[in-house]
Amino acid sequence: MRDEKARAIALLSGGLDSTLAAALTKQLGFGVVGVNFATGFCTGQGRCDTVLAAGRDLNIPVRLLDVSDEYLEVVKRPKFGYGSGMNPCLDCRIFMLKKAKAFMEEEGAEFVVTGEVLGQRPMSQHYRALKLVAEESGLGDRLVRPLSGRLLPATYPEKKGWVKREDWLDIQGRSRRRQLSLARKLGIRSFTQPAGGCCILLEKTYAARLRDAFDHLGPDRMKKEDFALLRLGRHFRISPKAKVIVGRHQTENAELSGFARGRIKLDFPDVPGPTALLEGEVSEEELLFAARIAARYADAPPAEEVRVVAFQDGVARELRVKPLSPDDPRLKKLRIG
Repeated sequence: MRDEKARAIALLSGGLDSTLAAALTKQLGFGVVGVNFATGFCTGQGRCDTVLAAGRDLNIPVRLLDVSDEYLEVVKRPKFGYGSGMNPCLDCRIFMLKKAKAFMEEEGAEFVVTGEVLGQRPMSQHYRALKLVAEESGLGDRLVRPLSGRLLPATYPEKKGWVKREDWLDIQGRSRRRQLSLARKLGIRSFTQPAGGCCILLEKTYAARLRDAFDHLGPDRMKKEDFALLRLGRHFRISPKAKVIVGRHQTENAELSGFARGRIKLDFPDVPGPTALLEGEVSEEELLFAARIAARYADAPPAEEVRVVAFQDGVARELRVKPLSPDDPRLKKLRIG
């Protein structure tokens, strides 16, 4: 017979599967507390709002926890390697579930619930991977996947007699039809679209920039702001020790200005143009070349010199360069991602 005080911790990503897993667990009579871990690499606008809305729909409390500083080490040195991009899928799951285990113990809960579906993701949700993650996280049979529970080994609630095997579902594979049907039945509306990646590390451009940074700067030297800067602008590797980043629009120009400390900032005082940052060790020739790259995206006649102001450590210096031609093959060759 189930302990009326038994509670579960449900990992909520804002997606449909995790919301359904929490809903099914609550339907079985368990107290459920939702938790969302912010890694700093999540994509999608309003993700936290979606997680909180899911909590309101389910009438469960939700905790939002920032683990971004610790997660950087997972990205830098994944024990089980990367997926199709620079996404450390298995290491990410293990990290999240270790955090969930600690939160479970802190809350006095009995087990952890996730929305994982057998066979849905090729790297992290095949049978052996699900077993590995349970073991490596330290949760073991206290890790419950309600959407595929009938297809997986018995877990703690089942062994305690709190649930029967048929209380779980037997969803597997990549189709979301059963989940969408169940969401309609349960009246669940607050979830992100069940498509695409959950993390910017999966994106081709960001992954290419991160590989380049690891190759030239090294994981040990990368700080939190270096990872954030990879999201912005156009990136050009002009030498093994130097890179220029050129803003694409006004909002991005303002964001890049916030990263100017410790870098050379290039501005265009006479014509509309991008903000550009030059980082690393640069020669005079490389500085002028970086200014020409940035000038290519300014509103200036391509054959005429344009004035560029280079700011470094509070000191301003004027440069005059001709914009690089849009057809210059070096633009494509040097661009990262």
